[in-house]
Amino acid sequence: MLKYRRTQNTFFRGVINMKAIIPFSHQLLEEVVREGDSVIDATCGNGNDTLKLSKLVGDTGKVYAFDIQKEAIEQTKGLLADHQINNVNLIHDGHEHVASYVKEQLISAAIFNLGYLPKGDHSIITTPDTTIKAIRSMLSLLTTKGRIVLVIYHGHKGGTTEKNHVLNFCTELDQKQYQVLQYQFINQINNPPFVIAIEKLK
Repeated sequence: MLKYRRTQNTFFRGVINMKAIIPFSHQLLEEVVREGDSVIDATCGNGNDTLKLSKLVGDTGKVYAFDIQKEAIEQTKGLLADHQINNVNLIHDGHEHVASYVKEQLISAAIFNLGYLPKGDHSIITTPDTTIKAIRSMLSLLTTKGRIVLVIYHGHKGGTTEKNHVLNFCTELDQKQYQVLQYQFINQINNPPFVIAIEKLK
């Protein structure tokens, strides 16, 4: 399922081929992040999104990467070291506390992977209250035409509840201020992940 509003600045600029979820989420970042920007990885996990963002913002940019699990922070730190990356601030804290770390600057993008740490403790998951609090905080930091990208994994205990809360929150965002896209393959089994992207219009 693909939903978007046609505006002068749409999410799609001549894209025809349907991409898998992760490549599509990265495309959404690539279209708005520029060298020197500040960005957020709200759930650094195994570090792949953090690495992607660090390359997009370059040496003059800054990535704030959050995770509540020390294991995820260490995995990300190792990946960044392998690639000699030094423009990332790794934060061992929940993304709902973003306002305590990102101050006096705007961000061009943020990305969430909702669910649990791959190959980690499946009982430690993102939750609706903290996720929505984090989204609210990041919306206040977002530049015009900036984007928040959420990759929603919901095939686990608690996942459906979080999915529904996030969808309800995003649906109620003022269309004059934000456009919200849902990108989802509907003929896949076992609760496949999907993307929600929020773009700030003004």
